Amino acid sequence: MDNAKKLLVSLDGGVKRITINRPERRNSVDLETAQMLLAAVKESADDGTRVVVLTGAGEAFCAGADLVMASSEDLAAFDARKYLREFVNPTVQALRALPVPVIARVHGPAVGLGNNYALACDVIIASETAVFSQLFIKIALMPDGGGTYFLPRLVGYHRAFELMATGAQVSAAEALALGFVNRVVPFAELDATVDSLAAQFVAAPRLALRHMKAALNHSLHADLAGALDFEAEHQDECLHSPDFLEGVAAFLQKRKPVFNQS
Repeated sequence: MDNAKKLLVSLDGGVKRITINRPERRNSVDLETAQMLLAAVKESADDGTRVVVLTGAGEAFCAGADLVMASSEDLAAFDARKYLREFVNPTVQALRALPVPVIARVHGPAVGLGNNYALACDVIIASETAVFSQLFIKIALMPDGGGTYFLPRLVGYHRAFELMATGAQVSAAEALALGFVNRVVPFAELDATVDSLAAQFVAAPRLALRHMKAALNHSLHADLAGALDFEAEHQDECLHSPDFLEGVAAFLQKRKPVFNQS
């Protein structure tokens, strides 16, 4: 496959859709795909993107890193530190640092690194056909891509340990019950649900949304005093924005606000 086709990127009406396009490999991420994904995420910070939708082509969301090598010698020479530090880790950090929301549209298997790419997004919308797994242990690996950071914060240490140490497959319904999926809908309703949420984010006040995301991420490694100070610093900027004035005016006039006019 042409490397350029391994990742499909479109931007329309502020909604950027990033689709891992390796259905024949269940959208597993090889080096070229990892490079392109990192570039596409980074570009979303200043190219007019208002919300990112991350998904996969075909039947899978993402089956993780593609570790199929040409020979055992290639595998022995593979530098996992370099791959993770130069491509995977910066992608995860970029997803969290983007000033816009990122929606994971999960319609099928999201396993290994694919599971953790989804966890790095801000919202996970799954169809009833989605499944999740930290299956690293089944090939004698430990989780990467931020899994050991995100999952225990969502489900607790003990449940995260069990999921990672067994590599158990989790259904969409189970993921919802565990708290690491936002919504589960029938597959036929997945695109409409994602599109509706994306439109809601596009219409939301940009500055407030950006600072809210930054504050939530800051709070993951801050104490209460630090979180309160971060809120105070950035709330002041929101309060002096045109969108705040529009929000107040719309409230008083009993109408729907129209944000992002300036």
